[in-house]
Amino acid sequence: MPTTNSQKVAVIGSGFGGLAAAIRLQAAGFQVEIFEMRDLPGGRAYVYKEKGFTFDAGPTVITAPECLEELFALKGKKMSDYVEMMPVSPFYRLFWDDGYVFDYSNDEKLLTDQIRQKSPEDLSGYRRFLAYSKEVFNEGYTKLAATPFLHLWSMVKVAPQLVRLGAHRSVYATVSKFIKDEHLRQAFSFHSLLVGGNPFKTSSIYTLIHFLERNWGVFFPRGGTGALVQALVRYFEEMGGKIHYQAEIDQILTSDGRVTGVRTKAGHTFDCDVVVSNGDVLHTYKDLLKDTSKARAREKSLENKSYSMSLFLIYFGTKKKYPNMAHHNVLFGPRYQGLLEDIFTNGVLPKDFSLYLHVPSLTDPSLAPEGHECFYVLSPVAHLGKLDVDWNDIGPKYAESIMNYMEEKYLPGLKENLVVQKIFTPFDFRDQLNAHLGSAFSLEPRLTQSAYFRLHNQDDDIKGLYFTGAGTHPGAGVPGVVNSAKATAGLVMKNHTLSEDRI
Repeated sequence: MPTTNSQKVAVIGSGFGGLAAAIRLQAAGFQVEIFEMRDLPGGRAYVYKEKGFTFDAGPTVITAPECLEELFALKGKKMSDYVEMMPVSPFYRLFWDDGYVFDYSNDEKLLTDQIRQKSPEDLSGYRRFLAYSKEVFNEGYTKLAATPFLHLWSMVKVAPQLVRLGAHRSVYATVSKFIKDEHLRQAFSFHSLLVGGNPFKTSSIYTLIHFLERNWGVFFPRGGTGALVQALVRYFEEMGGKIHYQAEIDQILTSDGRVTGVRTKAGHTFDCDVVVSNGDVLHTYKDLLKDTSKARAREKSLENKSYSMSLFLIYFGTKKKYPNMAHHNVLFGPRYQGLLEDIFTNGVLPKDFSLYLHVPSLTDPSLAPEGHECFYVLSPVAHLGKLDVDWNDIGPKYAESIMNYMEEKYLPGLKENLVVQKIFTPFDFRDQLNAHLGSAFSLEPRLTQSAYFRLHNQDDDIKGLYFTGAGTHPGAGVPGVVNSAKATAGLVMKNHTLSEDRI
């Protein structure tokens, strides 16, 4: 066997999952090199800069900071040594088309006063829901988030708890057991959309997000999510890790059922014992394992899975400020269930919207020029397997309708105060991120596609091939992909002579 320090690892992609896996393995004594196809790190957490505005391309809601803090503690560091994490309050400001506004906050009095004012009979129900969410969090997150499910027996062992917690019920159905008011039902059930799941189909296990936020809060890095990515890169490089940019992988090399290295599209080969893919899971099997017969069956299996919705995003900056908005805003349209059915089931592009509006310059004014405001707005849309439209043609028109809606309802004078605008469509998810069907969150987080039934963190047949990120256990979202890295790093250490207690 090679000595500890001679074992080489190639990590494909520098998203949060890839960076977290690389950090854990580098800290444990492996020689890790990251191969990133773009010119900047972060994967979906890319950064655009234009005319003095800084736009985070992807994740903006940072929860469960403990899983990030854990990475820095591996070498006796603190996250605050590298980046400042600022608490965000309220967590979200929720707006409805009928004019109702709710500040979803960790301020107990503010939260309960709003519930009492809206629907007094739901106050006790909310408290029971919070207690339920805490129990699901303890079972589903604390115990299982970083546990790899490689065998059916591992799923069977936790099945009684999942049954007891009603995991077969949807998030919305579970919230509705506790809360009767429709506005409040939406307020406490939309969270599964943050990880690509339809609240009417996603397992109630995802109600744990509510307690996770109440437990640790919601944060935003000073300088934007990109500053957190850069902090992780700096920490990784300080340990001796290497990252290559504009180094897209063309093939994962194998021999006799075992990984032997990777080759970039530029023709450079890196010999290694382990490959950890933070890339799209189907892309990895279909495009990167070209000559591997064992990958074909996995490819077919993944093609038959259900994938999460895509997203349509508009990044824009204004020369006017909008103090009525919060850092994170959810703008519910006139329909909730019907709109989600159009997106997840019917595959049509509705004329109405439910939007997430991010205004980071309210927390960090440095992200926009003085007196200006920085935004991005996100509209969930069906993935390319359900919705067959030419986004190159329809994208600008769809953006125009979203901007008109926001100007009319929430941001008066928006268009005349625009300084910069950029769109990102499902085509971009497909073409720039290699995302199957333009899915923004990989496999849909259904119970039948979770834990053991999700792509395993370790390939069952090809030795030395591992996965981290949204497509493997436990799933999407920053805490999800960072915990996937913990599970995956543990497997690498177990299988490649290092003990798991080193992570």
